[in-house]
Amino acid sequence: MKCSLLLAVLASVSSSVLFAADRPNVVWLVSEDNSVHYARLYGHELGKMPSVEAMAADGVVFEHAFSNAPVCSVARTTLQTGTYGPRIGAHYHRKLKPVALPDGAKLFPAHLREAGYYTTNNSKTDFNVVADGVWDESSKKATWRKRPRKDQPFFHMQSFGVSHESSLHFPPKTMATTKTETDLAAVKIAPVHPDTPTFRYTYARYFDRMKAVDAQIGQVVRQLEEDGLLEETIVFYFGDHGGVLPGSKGYTHETGLHVPLVVRIPEKWRKLVPYESGSRAEGFVSFVDFGPTVLNLAGVKPPASMDGRAFLGEGITKADVESRDETFGHADRFDEKSDFVRTLRKGKFKYVRNYEPFYPDGLQNNYRYRMLAYQEWRELFRAGKLDETQRTFFEPKPVEALYDVEADPYETRNLAGNPEHTADLHRLRQRLGAIERALPDLSFYPESVIVDEAAPNAAEFGRKHAEEIDRLADVADLALLPFDQAKRPLETAIVSESKWARYWALTVCASFGEEAKSLAIRAVELLQDDEPLVRVRAAEFLAILGEGDPKPTVLDALSSTKSGTEAGLILNAVVFLRDGGPGIDFAPSELKPGARNDVVNRRLEYFGRPPRKR
Repeated sequence: MKCSLLLAVLASVSSSVLFAADRPNVVWLVSEDNSVHYARLYGHELGKMPSVEAMAADGVVFEHAFSNAPVCSVARTTLQTGTYGPRIGAHYHRKLKPVALPDGAKLFPAHLREAGYYTTNNSKTDFNVVADGVWDESSKKATWRKRPRKDQPFFHMQSFGVSHESSLHFPPKTMATTKTETDLAAVKIAPVHPDTPTFRYTYARYFDRMKAVDAQIGQVVRQLEEDGLLEETIVFYFGDHGGVLPGSKGYTHETGLHVPLVVRIPEKWRKLVPYESGSRAEGFVSFVDFGPTVLNLAGVKPPASMDGRAFLGEGITKADVESRDETFGHADRFDEKSDFVRTLRKGKFKYVRNYEPFYPDGLQNNYRYRMLAYQEWRELFRAGKLDETQRTFFEPKPVEALYDVEADPYETRNLAGNPEHTADLHRLRQRLGAIERALPDLSFYPESVIVDEAAPNAAEFGRKHAEEIDRLADVADLALLPFDQAKRPLETAIVSESKWARYWALTVCASFGEEAKSLAIRAVELLQDDEPLVRVRAAEFLAILGEGDPKPTVLDALSSTKSGTEAGLILNAVVFLRDGGPGIDFAPSELKPGARNDVVNRRLEYFGRPPRKR
């Protein structure tokens, strides 16, 4: 009996080894905070990356590759899960509470391990979901070289932080004492930025970082070659999202979402790729597709729990990839700054839906404003020294926008009001709305609901509340109508039995601003609402109108809350009320949150309150 059992085990192991030996190795080389706008491969001469360019000569350059979110933890979670963050509750940076993957789903490297792969990560994770059983090793020393059998295929992910946002957090002295390798005079400043010595130096330093990260990438490729594995391995290079010059990382502009992607294909595995060496793919791919793609390359069927579609591997044709022409983007809370933005890029057009347009992009985020260029940009805005395009970052946003990003790559000319593009506007608006409702998009509830009520299984919560989310989206979309058409349904929603319908009715009123002044009397009544966030949103709307003092309502909600997540949202409103249009002064001593977390501490730090000792 024991002998028979042993033979069965050996046969099983032998079978898995034979299966694994016929699979390609896959390596991901990921630079932090890089968009296509700073790479020579994409037409920007100062962005020299010879190692990556050499990979492109033996592979495919993807012209339209996108992160679905413009920040690390959300983007990396999407890469690993193959699911949209707003569907599973993993769309906030950084997580206040990790969420569970729906229906027993796994991060894609766990499926590779089950198929016989050795999986390693060196070394950044930053996932917003529970991640168990994913890696054979995840550390700064993780490498394919440690796999127990040399014939075992591997998946290796390696991140390079030399280009990270923090590399641009230098003091003024650095500009005077440290020269950049990139010629300052050769730098071309984007139209959204002022052309100042600070911005020129920051640009040049970033181009220097591109060269440095390329050298590190080249070193890993050489290691594969030294090990005799380069021609056995499919190598991906991409940026983990856009960035990191002001207004890119953390924002759903193309500079925050449109990433470089190069896939080197050895001759042995050319059959798995429907492109010739040295070619460029025009079809749209996004991070939600990357996990399914690696599984397909490995001969593992992507699970139904994933939202993405493979773009390489068995069964994938060039015609299929080239027919793909859209990508979905999203932005919510990044560190302590909260907003709600959704985008749809379809072909050359980019549609943007700002659900809280009264919050300017430039609303304080402590980490962003460590950068001298950010500080200077805001100072110039406050001094009235920016042109119309440059100051947009610090002003209220439109409810919706439409851009031709081929003609206008920095999204400076909103075509939403152009009669020639009415059909394009309606088409993309409807398509984005359909995507959100199909998820369903959990951001139609405030984050406090997701953290305090929905987690850990936020996806299941979304499924159970899909009909309510659909109704809340209907209320939110009243902002897209002329006010005379929106007024009556707003009057109904603002007295709804649903607190979140009331919340969205007030949000729409705040979006209309002065146009909605006739509804101010209803907002005054809601200053006594049972739901704290409804009271705060009513106070924000009235402050935008210049009606009354919002401070008593906001400060009472802040001091009485028992939720740190809710306190963070209230403090986001406080920053808007002080720094935004209303200009309401809040003394640091007045801010007494009833609950705290990291988000709250960051906001209090901005107001001059040191973090509470633990």
